[in-house]
Amino acid sequence: MKADGDAVDDLAATEDGIEYERVVISNPISGDGTHREQVRSLATEHDYTVLETQGEGDAVEFARKAAESGASLVAASGGDGTLHEVILGLDEADALDSVTFGVVPAGTGNNFAGNIGVRGISHAFDVLDSGERRRIDLGTANGRPFVNSCVGGLTADASHETDPEQKERLGVLAYVVNTLQLMTDYEGLPLSIEASDEGDVSWSGDAVFVLVGNGRRFPTKGRTQANMEDGLLDVTIVENVPTANLLQEATMQRLFGAETENVTHLKTPTLNIEIEGDSPVEFSLDGEMGEWDELTLDVRENVLEIPVGDEYERYPEKRR
Repeated sequence: MKADGDAVDDLAATEDGIEYERVVISNPISGDGTHREQVRSLATEHDYTVLETQGEGDAVEFARKAAESGASLVAASGGDGTLHEVILGLDEADALDSVTFGVVPAGTGNNFAGNIGVRGISHAFDVLDSGERRRIDLGTANGRPFVNSCVGGLTADASHETDPEQKERLGVLAYVVNTLQLMTDYEGLPLSIEASDEGDVSWSGDAVFVLVGNGRRFPTKGRTQANMEDGLLDVTIVENVPTANLLQEATMQRLFGAETENVTHLKTPTLNIEIEGDSPVEFSLDGEMGEWDELTLDVRENVLEIPVGDEYERYPEKRR
């Protein structure tokens, strides 16, 4: 990430006690890197202060200091990683329930923005100003918050292998290409999973994907929005099956759009994932990678106020 000296000056200003009412924390090189001036112009037009990141961790620091200096709304402009860092910063400031969190989609996939009905950068500023406010859940993984999803297995590996140049050339297709390339050699994750929803549900075996959604769900045809206000995580476990079978199903309508014997769906408030192998496994929390040999996932119910677009659905499961 990169920006000019203005971002450093803005961070110093928060340290000097200047109070900001509405802030946009912007990663100027996320996605295809062409949105910088548009975000700045719209932020000025709508009376927001822009803080531009220069490197990893800046968005965490900016969000924490903005919240501590009295900001009432902090928006993240960038991809999943920028959103994740802003959420972490608000959490560090103990401000998740007192500061409105906004999304300005400027990444490659912008899945979470689509899930809350935000269609683009210009539309995002309209939603920030006049969109309906909803209070949504946050997921946590070993206490670390995530707003959209926690993913382990093949898709997490594919995301990790997708470099910025591929994203710029291929967009979302870059993830698909890397997923298909990894499929032939993938051995699966040896996992033991315990879920609780009015009784324990257990699963063990080798998995290709473990997909835990707060804002995102995994079927599905069309939109991927989960119910973000039900206090439950949407969990999909895809068993390790012969690659030819997986590729046949993963034309991906059938794999994620209907029940099969190799796919388990759960809705649960808590989930424990234990890795049965000798080495920790990488999981992606809103696109940010980490390694764990055990994860406990929970839900913080209705903790985050967020402006949503007209396409956001309170009960998305009714569309299935």
